[in-house]
Amino acid sequence: MQTQIRNRILRAITEKVFPACVVGVVRKNGNRTIIPCGNFTFDTESPIVKEGTVFDVASLTKSIPTSSLALQLVDKGKLNLEDKLINFVPEFRNSDKENVLIRHLLTQTLNYNFRLSEYKNRTPDEILDVIFTTDFKSAPGTKFFCTNATSILLGLVVQRIFNEPLDKLGKKYLFEPLQMKNTLFNPLQQFKKNKIVPTEIQAWRKKLVQGEVHDETAFILEQKMSVGSAGLFSTVPDLLNFLEMLLNNGSLDGHTYFSPEIIRQIRTNQLTHIGYSTGLGWELNQPHYMGNNCSAETFGKTGFTGCVSICDIKREVGFIILSNYTYPHRKKDAGPINVLRKDIADIVFKHL
Repeated sequence: MQTQIRNRILRAITEKVFPACVVGVVRKNGNRTIIPCGNFTFDTESPIVKEGTVFDVASLTKSIPTSSLALQLVDKGKLNLEDKLINFVPEFRNSDKENVLIRHLLTQTLNYNFRLSEYKNRTPDEILDVIFTTDFKSAPGTKFFCTNATSILLGLVVQRIFNEPLDKLGKKYLFEPLQMKNTLFNPLQQFKKNKIVPTEIQAWRKKLVQGEVHDETAFILEQKMSVGSAGLFSTVPDLLNFLEMLLNNGSLDGHTYFSPEIIRQIRTNQLTHIGYSTGLGWELNQPHYMGNNCSAETFGKTGFTGCVSICDIKREVGFIILSNYTYPHRKKDAGPINVLRKDIADIVFKHL
């Protein structure tokens, strides 16, 4: 398996899919394999990628920590799936304000009629106002539409219940107890740039983005708050710790993070009524990036920078891919990175 994965990553580097990549596989018993390949950029004089190299994990932030913290609140009875969003975020005031439930946030079923990146030149308050006031294309809960706005709303809910910012909550309830020592928002507070993989030579910022969140609207919103949609930086070893906990039904080293019931809801399709597959806080059964051998209970999350987290509890295996697919410039679509994700998934699941 290790040789096959390494060869597949090296082929992707040769094809200029990305210059930097680390893949990690973990079993329920903690056994793990980590495969780093490449350099930070296509310049072979740039830093060599190592097992613990730090990456911008983009939309993995939506699941770790945002949805995970919300699910912990559900576990503790401090949040209910049928609670209304406006109970926690009264500023939300579009025409469906009475109908948006926490369930819709955790299943990404708010059908916003925009991409938030269109508003990257606005102020933080203006961006939030767009999220609070824009009407949906269809009723809440009737269409899956993964968008940053939904996770930003969920992040606000979490922060208001705990009365602490999202970055501190992630550290307190997830990262520190799970020994995820290199997982954080705003990594330049802890690391030098040469420890963090660059994501893009970005025209909008007129510079190489390295150690700052790649997503433009998250970059603006970070002036005001920790953002539920993007901004987390992490390493493969750290994220494997998180997956090992999930593989052990929500507990690890004597500490319980989720009840078995929450784990069951993560791996149970919540959207059968609209013909889509998503659990609470995670996507389910998506062969286009989880491979031909994924199951109805395989859950995962992708990130725009070229990462993915995939877990299958029944088969007792999970894996992480971190890369800088957006370097030197973002691609027109996710086609090549999804082929890579799918191929790695096929290798992992075939070797069980």
